[in-house]
Amino acid sequence: MAGSGPLAGQTALITGASRGIGLACADALHNAGARLVLLGRDLAALTDYLKRLGGPGAAFAVDLAHADSVAKTLKTVRAHAGGAPDIVVNNAGQFLLAPIHETGVDDFQRVITVNLTSAFQIVREFLPDMRARGSGHIVTIGSLADREALPNNAAYAASKHGVRALHGVLREELRGSGVRATLISPEHVDTALWDDLPAGARADLPPQAHMLNAAAVADAVLFALTRPAEVNVDELRLSRS
Repeated sequence: MAGSGPLAGQTALITGASRGIGLACADALHNAGARLVLLGRDLAALTDYLKRLGGPGAAFAVDLAHADSVAKTLKTVRAHAGGAPDIVVNNAGQFLLAPIHETGVDDFQRVITVNLTSAFQIVREFLPDMRARGSGHIVTIGSLADREALPNNAAYAASKHGVRALHGVLREELRGSGVRATLISPEHVDTALWDDLPAGARADLPPQAHMLNAAAVADAVLFALTRPAEVNVDELRLSRS
């Protein structure tokens, strides 16, 4: 329950928290005692979820494709949390499957903005506070696509390779600061994301029943967060056994 557990007393900001990996992370971190601050586009779903939990928490609607809205929301989060959260889980993602020549420039830019630029914006907002107090943990949700080139994946792979690079630089800059950074890179995960794709676009994907479940990714996030303070889990790669 909230208020007890290994994350008791800590505030956790989770993006893309209304479904999939983000929602599973919210469950895991709440059960470990964290106070949740949830970001997503579906405010009603987030609010209903917090009501069901019955514990402390807050939810804010934001479209991560719009930098001005993100900046405004982060200021609100800062005021709510009294500074930077103890934990940031940069999870929100936009997915697109299309050959390069069929990928629109606007679509490409939106995927980059949601998956990469917003993660950078969130880190940039809260990192000074974390450095000043000498604690904090930034968890980035990567992907198989952050290290492999897959067909029809130009926008998503470009964004996730960028996320990996951002994490790598962050990890190097944070050494010795007391602030930790972890990249969690799962292979295909069974979430509602796949339901948004046309049936023909899924021909090269494994069956959803053979994918990881979101709770497994959340468990990896919780593992990294609950290591001793002097231990940084730099990266975890997850796949089906």
